[in-house]
Amino acid sequence: MAADLHCHTKMSDGTVSIEELVLLAKKRGLSAVAITDRDTFAGDGRAVIFGKRKGIEVIPGAEFTTIDDKTGRKVNILCYYCPHPDRLLGLCRKIAEARKRAILIMLHKILQMYPIPVDMVTHRAQGSTNIFKQHIMHALMDAGYTDAIYGKLYYQLFDPKEGTAYIPVRYPETRDVIRQIHEAGGLAVLAHPGKYDSYDILLELAKGRAIDGIEAFYPHNKPEDVKGFRALAQHYGLIMTGGSDFRGMYSLQETPIGSFQTEDDQLERMKRKAKVG
Repeated sequence: MAADLHCHTKMSDGTVSIEELVLLAKKRGLSAVAITDRDTFAGDGRAVIFGKRKGIEVIPGAEFTTIDDKTGRKVNILCYYCPHPDRLLGLCRKIAEARKRAILIMLHKILQMYPIPVDMVTHRAQGSTNIFKQHIMHALMDAGYTDAIYGKLYYQLFDPKEGTAYIPVRYPETRDVIRQIHEAGGLAVLAHPGKYDSYDILLELAKGRAIDGIEAFYPHNKPEDVKGFRALAQHYGLIMTGGSDFRGMYSLQETPIGSFQTEDDQLERMKRKAKVG
């Protein structure tokens, strides 16, 4: 059983539709794929139904952006198999509103520097639950100001320390988000610890049995990272997931869907813990 448990669609910061993602996963020979759009479950129901029609299991999920209050660093939490996503709608709405406030200020700054019609940005965000930086970069690329989504201009605008347009988003606290996920019946997995240097909080959450798993197989993880994650997961009984963080054209690097996968025994552990068939 091949499963990619970290994929984004047009519902957030990806470029393919739900149906296209499922068909891509089918063509890649995957037997299961998770839809983990940012801070939303909006497309999960449709994806599950479409997956059944095409003979591929779609695991409902979402990826929540949080902040570790102790370090001030971003921490992403993947939520899977949540039986009561309605209980997390308030959380989704809170993050979406915070993101929208910040992105609109950033967009205003950028439009003063680069004379493009705002419709170019909103058009590329059509179908998404919000406007993301990738939508702005896509518009700037189509307008001829850059030749890449994540090129030099992206970091000039959005670098957290020196970006000329950067405005921080006030994300909810990591431990509170994990608590809400568990109260809604979902599984909470710490996403790509290496990406945001989340090793300290990983150890804390593992020791406290606060999370269900860790994303051990991921594009940016080095072999020594995977080795360390395996040892930690085995010691604390954590599930090890894997995923490509697929976003289509908005992917940070060339990572086709299915490039990184969750091992069969780990997916079975997830299902047992979530009490799904």
